[in-house]
Amino acid sequence: MIRSLLTPQSNNLNIAIPDDYVGKKVEVLVFTYDDILEVPVTNTTNIMEQFWGVISNHTTEEMHKHVEQSRSEWERDI
Repeated sequence: MIRSLLTPQSNNLNIAIPDDYVGKKVEVLVFTYDDILEVPVTNTTNIMEQFWGVISNHTTEEMHKHVEQSRSEWERDI
């Protein structure tokens, strides 16, 4: 991946891409750096209590089953 910050001097901008990108799909995004909305992260640890009353009991049960299955797979001998 290549990421560059540029300051165009006109309304035309020419870019050069690496040879190994030729023939492949590439994504080009153009926006001003000031348009980026930076949201401060206040709580990086999400716990299930935060979702109490927001999700259905069925969804909660499915999530618990998935967590238990993931834990048992993680702890198994390889």
